[in-house]
Amino acid sequence: MELKNTYSSREVAAMTGLSARQLQWWDARRLFASHIASKKTERGGYTERRYTPVDLLELLVLAELRRQGLSVADLRRLLETLRDRFGVRLFETIGGGGPLTLLTDGHDVYGRSERGELFNLLRDPLQPLLMLAEVDGLRELSARAARVRKPRRPGAARPRPVAPPRKRRGEDI
Repeated sequence: MELKNTYSSREVAAMTGLSARQLQWWDARRLFASHIASKKTERGGYTERRYTPVDLLELLVLAELRRQGLSVADLRRLLETLRDRFGVRLFETIGGGGPLTLLTDGHDVYGRSERGELFNLLRDPLQPLLMLAEVDGLRELSARAARVRKPRRPGAARPRPVAPPRKRRGEDI
């Protein structure tokens, strides 16, 4: 993956597995706004939204959580909790080393503070959990790019399976 200053919606969609329409919808509903918003041009069209590398990192994590089944409302709650309760952005919680490390069991998202306190960020982010033992299946969240799909040439038809020729009565093929 080439590191760039900004990425187009198409590039972000290809790397995260989210659709361009999802990105547009998230932007319109203020779940996740692009760093450089779309603007109307003199010709009546619109410029493309652009995302920074930090935006891309956060979208990779949000896309993974979405694939695990978290709702858009859960994602919004997570981002708001990180911002309002812990004073961090999502990218600061990825890869350890930040004030909070995100963990998931596939159903919920937990935050572990530098002091070792564990919080369920979706259910009760104000109350630390009492941990008596390690939780099976709990893993640290990471940002991994989806498999990059090679774009088709504009106007290129998709290859279709070729059906075997039909036999007509009295003909041998």
